[in-house]
Amino acid sequence: MLEDKDHRTIDRYGLLNPEVKGMPHPATYVIDKDGVVRWKFVEVDYTKRPSNEQILQAIREIS
Repeated sequence: MLEDKDHRTIDRYGLLNPEVKGMPHPATYVIDKDGVVRWKFVEVDYTKRPSNEQILQAIREIS
């Protein structure tokens, strides 16, 4: 989980939702130990989220 009050990460990854002031689009990232994004799920519809199985599979693939 990440809190990003200054929007540094939101801006860096282009997640700002222009339709909802100050709010990002929901996103889930799997980042390896070297800091490389290996998998991401970004959705404009906040009700759509990746399943736990999708996330676990992404983690397994980099382990």
